[in-house]
Amino acid sequence: QVQLVESGGGLVQAGGSLRLSCAASGLIFSNYAMGWFRQAPGKEREFVAAISWSGGSTYYADSVKGRFTFSRDNAKNTVYLQMNSLESEDTAVYYCAATVGVVLPANYPRPTVYDYWGQGTQVTVSS
Repeated sequence: QVQLVESGGGLVQAGGSLRLSCAASGLIFSNYAMGWFRQAPGKEREFVAAISWSGGSTYYADSVKGRFTFSRDNAKNTVYLQMNSLESEDTAVYYCAATVGVVLPANYPRPTVYDYWGQGTQVTVSS
């Protein structure tokens, strides 16, 4: 049974930082590329970042580029999203997701590409 469990969300002031983690189990972690998505109230789920199996390739939404860093530790079956210079617009539930394949598919920003999802962790940025 595949499980993705996010943690690290919380309440932070604008300009602050948070680090999200996503621990995976029940799969061969290094066979999966990973993604982070977020969903704010009343909005569609949107792509945040993606990473290849090795961590050698990362991709970011324009809205977070330069502020967020996506990394992974295959020995720990865990991915991380370091979020700096947080803005109120970053407030959302953040989800990690896994897609089978050592390389990211061309349509990696689309949620339908991903096979497994976590339950999400709330990030709230106060202005």
